[in-house]
Amino acid sequence: MQLVEFNQASSPDAIRFLKHCVQIPSWSTQIAAKRPYVSVEDVLNTAAQQAASWTWDEIKTALDNHPRIGEKKAQAELSEIEKSFSNREQSSITADEETQLALLKGNIAYEKKYGFIFLIKASGLSSEDVLQALKYRLVNDPEIEKRIVHNQLAEIALLRLSQELQP
Repeated sequence: MQLVEFNQASSPDAIRFLKHCVQIPSWSTQIAAKRPYVSVEDVLNTAAQQAASWTWDEIKTALDNHPRIGEKKAQAELSEIEKSFSNREQSSITADEETQLALLKGNIAYEKKYGFIFLIKASGLSSEDVLQALKYRLVNDPEIEKRIVHNQLAEIALLRLSQELQP
């Protein structure tokens, strides 16, 4: 979407566009409410500021709508745009059986320990990078891990927004 289109879109249309980046309604609503923006950078700066204020409950709800790393489906239905984002972001994750099994086992251990899915900004990472991060993060205490997840989800949302919003 072009910045001028985003600025001129109805509030529901702008919110729907932003929802594809991350399913945190307050984020989409707050960014849409501050229109018009003079540049894409202004939108991204506002988006980053809003992401910093997410509550854990908002993040947890968004995680419930996010595919596990290595999976092509989420627990809830994703829009075609969200599916496209996820497929593009996980394009470096290989589908060989050994890697899939290691990711599955790691995801299960992570979810058992923390009570939510393992989330990482996978764009540009190899399967080995993701597995290494998963193993490393399994030793974190829950509060540290929540902060990491918050940061990773914000990075994913900002990446998606930067890819979809054009000057």
